[in-house]
Amino acid sequence: MMPFSDEEIYEAVKNNIPRVSQYVNSHGGGITLLGAKDGTVYIELIGTCSGCAMSLMTTKMVVQKELRALIHPELNVANVDGTPENALPEDVYTQKISEEDASKSGVVEKVKDFLHI
Repeated sequence: MMPFSDEEIYEAVKNNIPRVSQYVNSHGGGITLLGAKDGTVYIELIGTCSGCAMSLMTTKMVVQKELRALIHPELNVANVDGTPENALPEDVYTQKISEEDASKSGVVEKVKDFLHI
């Protein structure tokens, strides 16, 4: 049993994603935190890691292993990859993004696309 709420787990993972994503980034990919529910964190591997045959291995042996070491040894990580067994639950906890933050994010993504980064 996890001693943390979904919100606490979400925040802890959010704060540790940059540290955990170093391996994924080195392969041209990235990690998007989608939410947390009942001790499971839902992520999406993006970039070259999206759809990669090794994405399950990366999720479990890299991301989950490091997050367990940093947060809690019973934490589970699921890569939401379009398959029914890895679907994002409807009632997952996620941080609501303000309209202002969403528009800022859109600008950053457009610049990244323009610069091909």
